[in-house]
Amino acid sequence: SSKIRNVEVQSADGVAVLEDCIGFSLAKTISKVEERLKKGVLPDCQDDDIFPRVGNEMGAEAQIRFLKANLRVMQEDLANIVFECKKKDDENQNLGTRLKDTEEENSRLQRTISLQQSQIEKYKMLSQEANKKTEGLQQEVTALEKVLQ
Repeated sequence: SSKIRNVEVQSADGVAVLEDCIGFSLAKTISKVEERLKKGVLPDCQDDDIFPRVGNEMGAEAQIRFLKANLRVMQEDLANIVFECKKKDDENQNLGTRLKDTEEENSRLQRTISLQQSQIEKYKMLSQEANKKTEGLQQEVTALEKVLQ
């Protein structure tokens, strides 16, 4: 099963920041976007639905604020998803432990059943032998009664 890395979520200046992400720096990414916007170089995917229709008429600062707000929401969603995944992982581990315990209990009960079945067979044989012995003794008693009469 795939394990989710331990991701710490912190809040800094109203922006959720994910720690322990390999090779990702939010500050670098934002500064790169800001530099491109200042130079007038817009992202290649202008037909993307990130900006509303009026987004094309927004200034660079408004676009940056909008993108930061959008990023904040996406990071909160990611933090919620990570939290839910951790919860599901914990639940899966608990269920795995319970399954293992249940399988061990089932195995123990199967051994007990097997032992009890062998004891039942043993007692059936003893009972049959006792019944045969009783019949033999009963016949002997009957024969002796006839002799006495």
